[in-house]
Amino acid sequence: MRLDKYLKVSRIIKRRSVANDACSTGHITVNGKEAKPGTDVRVGDVLGVRFGEKYTEYEVLSIGEHALKQDAADMYRVRT
Repeated sequence: MRLDKYLKVSRIIKRRSVANDACSTGHITVNGKEAKPGTDVRVGDVLGVRFGEKYTEYEVLSIGEHALKQDAADMYRVRT
C-alpha cells in the first residue's frame, strides 16, 4: 500500500493530501530513510513522523484498504 494512503487509512494523519505533503517535504521516514508518498509500506516497517518538534515512530502491524475509526489504532503500534 502507498505510504500516503496508509497514513490516512490508519488515521495517523487525517487527510491524504496532508500525508502527501508531509512525505514530499521529508517529514516521514520508512525504516530510517526519507520516503516519498508512493513508497510501498509493508507489515513490520517502522514509520517515523515529524511534525514541528514532535517525533513519533510507528510499527506497521497490519494493512487494509479501509478501516473503521475504532479499528484504525490496531493497524500500528507507537514505538516512541
